[in-house]
Amino acid sequence: MELPTPKEIKTKYPLKNSHLIYEARQTAKKILQREDKRLALIVGPCSIHNVESAIEYALALKELTPKIESTFFPIMRVFIEKPRTKLGWKGMLYDPHLDGSNDIATGISRSRELILKIADMGVPCATEILEPIAIPYFEDLISWGLIGARTSASQPHRQMASGLPFPVGFKNDCSGDLKVALEGILTAQMPHSHIGINEEGLISKILSTGNPLAHLVLRGSDTKPNFDPLSIQNALNALTSQNLDPRLIIDCSHGNSGKNYTKQKIAFESVMSQSATNRAIAGLMLESNLFAGKQPLQIGKLDYGVSITDSCMGWEETEELLLSFSKSMSISCVQK
Repeated sequence: MELPTPKEIKTKYPLKNSHLIYEARQTAKKILQREDKRLALIVGPCSIHNVESAIEYALALKELTPKIESTFFPIMRVFIEKPRTKLGWKGMLYDPHLDGSNDIATGISRSRELILKIADMGVPCATEILEPIAIPYFEDLISWGLIGARTSASQPHRQMASGLPFPVGFKNDCSGDLKVALEGILTAQMPHSHIGINEEGLISKILSTGNPLAHLVLRGSDTKPNFDPLSIQNALNALTSQNLDPRLIIDCSHGNSGKNYTKQKIAFESVMSQSATNRAIAGLMLESNLFAGKQPLQIGKLDYGVSITDSCMGWEETEELLLSFSKSMSISCVQK
């Protein structure tokens, strides 16, 4: 079955407020270059499976932003693809009806429409890029991209990242090794010639200029976290040894929480404390949904606003955590 081309989808769902995307990307760039002293905060559901709940979350984040923006630059996780170690639901892009029908054409349209609505609210969007061929449908809407632990070693992902006009974070692999992520950053910062698709959906020669905003993301491992001061310093040493800028963000979920959403707060509090004196820390990531926990994928039996992939913090706890630290950081800055 043929799919609509990126040009067709962008014509159907056109970006009208491009200045919002431009401004968000400029802020992201300044944060990574440490010209903006705030921390990037990539926060939101592990994955998006329900459009209505995603919009409700975006509205809540938009309302919270003015209260915390002196400390954080909030960016919503709008993850429409989910990497699978073996098998499982691969995300709204591939199975929007949650029933195994794999209606990818609808998934592409629904995903772009959703990201566009959220971006038009003035809420910057971040996503994990799993399928390089899919990014031409959405790259004009994204303010921050991630390459996951399972794909940081992938040459096609590195080449793709080298041509994207926004920051792209490479995560350490599932064993905790930094090598593949560092190699990914080095590769993505260089120009490339590779095979991809163009706006018309044709297989094409793609020329990229290199992405200077490629950076490291620490996400812990299958056996232990790496948000502690020693792990962060070791990562910064590894970056400088490769002549890379000493900057990184920390994912408070995954290996850094032992996949237990209640432990994200521990990682978050530690990183926030370290960020007061360690300017190389540029941001954090949190998995958060309207309601806490997760649920199995059962057709017609899903609870509203609860994750069907990794477990997430609920919104009330998320809001309380962010308000608390934004207030304490502001008081600290005033006292100094």
